[in-house]
Amino acid sequence: MSTLTQILRTTGLAAAVAVMSTAAHAQTVEVPFYFPVAVGGPITKLIDQYATEFSKEHPSIKVTPIYAGTYQETIVKALTAHKSGTPPVTSVLLSTDMFTLIDEDAIVPIDGFVKTDADRAWLKSFFPAFMTNSQTDGKTWGVPFQRSTVVLYWNKEAFKEAGLDPNKPPTTWDEQIEFAKKLTKRDASGNVTQWGMQVPSSGFPYWLFQGFTTQAGAELMNQAGDTTFYDKPEVVQALQYWVDLSTKHKVMAPGVIEWGTTPKDFFERKTAMMWTTTGNLTNVRANAKFDFGVAMLPAGKRLGSPTGGGNFYIFKKSTPAQQEAAATFIKWITTPERAAQWGIDTGYVAVRPDSWETPAMKKYVEGFPAAAVARDQLPHAVAELSTHENQRVTKALNDGLQAALTGAKTPEQAMKDAQAEAARILRPYKK
Repeated sequence: MSTLTQILRTTGLAAAVAVMSTAAHAQTVEVPFYFPVAVGGPITKLIDQYATEFSKEHPSIKVTPIYAGTYQETIVKALTAHKSGTPPVTSVLLSTDMFTLIDEDAIVPIDGFVKTDADRAWLKSFFPAFMTNSQTDGKTWGVPFQRSTVVLYWNKEAFKEAGLDPNKPPTTWDEQIEFAKKLTKRDASGNVTQWGMQVPSSGFPYWLFQGFTTQAGAELMNQAGDTTFYDKPEVVQALQYWVDLSTKHKVMAPGVIEWGTTPKDFFERKTAMMWTTTGNLTNVRANAKFDFGVAMLPAGKRLGSPTGGGNFYIFKKSTPAQQEAAATFIKWITTPERAAQWGIDTGYVAVRPDSWETPAMKKYVEGFPAAAVARDQLPHAVAELSTHENQRVTKALNDGLQAALTGAKTPEQAMKDAQAEAARILRPYKK
């Protein structure tokens, strides 16, 4: 005789209903969560800790982090799983993956999980600059989490040695060249022992380039993600400036500069200034054996940097219960206190203004003012390059940038060719 039958016979229907209700409540909703990092290291420990804390507070939801490699590897794995019918319930992927995920019908809008006044206040709580890569066509598709901008780092000791004020970074394009000339060192044979500056051109060349184009007053794409402007005169001007740093002014190494080794070159005093992500802030603080500064990127016609980094997305083929559970987790992990602590622990920009008003963040910024630079740059920031067929459209630009930086093409021809290729790819998406 079953337990339910026994209960029905001995205590009646009410007790049976109570038992079934308790059993249903005890069922755990599983939320597989793809996170873009290789296995191991401090980031995984932080994420594991968040998942454990959340499950303690929400015993009916089990969040399971799955470390899926780089951002590129993670989206490939997520889309492969989506096509096979077993996608993650949620994942942190690049904000620029938004159009790709929409085109693959892989994600659901976040708006469907915004039901109360508190939910609406939460969705409005993020920095507007981060929402430009999170919304399109009147809907919100991603929630900002680990976001960044490009910033300038400089070696204060190198500035002193060059006769520059160690507390005053370059603030304009002209000053950047002038300072970099004074900071470039050569030995008796004329070989460079310290470059004035480095702007990486591998890995994410389009992203660093967007710093130059924004400062030149240009946008690289429209908000609908179906048009690029690679061949505009201001874009060509921005690329010419970048190329001239090495070919004309001789303040930066010629050819392609590696993204991954640029911070190491900075630590080893092979370059006195570098452009890189604010996400490297914790790394630089831990490894630079000299006083360093962090500043907004120097202005051309205007100040500016692209935003960057990852958003949370919720996948369409998961169950309604899983989607609701994922939304609960995303709201939980992006509270002001947790957004602040994530920024402190990683160097990413805390994604909502009120997180900067928390006691922990105020104390952190008081002791390390450089942490606030990326936040202060946000009013001047623009959306990172993102379109339909984003990887192919971005590759067209990256190929053009490499061609110009290596001298294979003039900046004008490189951008003309990149625009022609991007326009060809995007033609089917024109509305």
